[in-house]
Amino acid sequence: MNTNAVPATTNKDRTQTNVLVQASGLTIHFPMQRRHLFAKQSYVHAVDNIDLNVPKGSAFGIVGESGSGKTTAALGMVRLTPITGGKILFKGQDITTLEGQALRKIRPYMQVVFQDPYSSLNPRLRAGEIVREPLERMRLFDKSEHLERVESLFDCVGLRREQMSLFPHQFSGGQRQRIGIARALASNPELLILDEPVSALDVAIQAQLLNLFRELKEKLALTYVFISHDLGVVQYLCDHIAVMYLGVLMETATRSALFKSPLHPYTKALLSSVPTIKGGLNPIQTKISGSAPPTAVNPAPGCRFASRCTEAMDICRKEMPQLQKMSPEHMVACHLFSNS
Repeated sequence: MNTNAVPATTNKDRTQTNVLVQASGLTIHFPMQRRHLFAKQSYVHAVDNIDLNVPKGSAFGIVGESGSGKTTAALGMVRLTPITGGKILFKGQDITTLEGQALRKIRPYMQVVFQDPYSSLNPRLRAGEIVREPLERMRLFDKSEHLERVESLFDCVGLRREQMSLFPHQFSGGQRQRIGIARALASNPELLILDEPVSALDVAIQAQLLNLFRELKEKLALTYVFISHDLGVVQYLCDHIAVMYLGVLMETATRSALFKSPLHPYTKALLSSVPTIKGGLNPIQTKISGSAPPTAVNPAPGCRFASRCTEAMDICRKEMPQLQKMSPEHMVACHLFSNS
């Protein structure tokens, strides 16, 4: 990799605050189509009143099953999906209600690498044009510098410059994702939302891209919000992790705390399915009830996981547990620890 490919932004150039993105009470509800004119309006509670602090320079993982709200929460944090309630701070600035030109001004600092490398690239544009497009749309750098910038980005993500003239269908899946990464880096962002960026790739290519993410994070002083359902991948890349289930936070902790001492029954159930390096399943064994998961449409009171939790108590079905601090960097929302 060409170490001089893209001018690195050092930590000294970043804001002095330790938190890059802060979401307080973030709520995102989607209205459902009414069955008839006089039917009561129903809402999908995709994200319900969550608090997240993403430390500057960290790789912050959000994990959970499909439908847990992890992608919606991350996209809400960068204002790419409508927000129902809550407050979002980016570098200390309230961006919750920004619109128009004010919102466009902060777009270069927050970029997304999407999950599907096949559908996230315009098939009619050449690879070089795809990476150049954000420079033109955001009016970044002088036009005379665009070609040099694109070439540097190709070097940075491990692609050859002669591949700039190729179309997306002429690349492998891993190479397409590298194009997506180069496009996201074009504006020299501080925050990257990585929406399951390796889930559609085979294991060998996954490892290569995860190593690339590590290199780019250190080299460019990036902050990641990494969305995944794969705890093994999250354990490799992330240093802070939040566990979501049906739109709410179950647990947040550092990587070491979460994998060594998980507290929430749902977190334990997720970890129990992760194979160990010696073969077999994780020694942490927690079962999930065989009942069907509840719906996020007008959810019932109480803990969202109560109907599937083998340790559920009466209070779990009546009151939503609040996040409580168990140690300086470990929080859990579970009535089992309400008297701790």
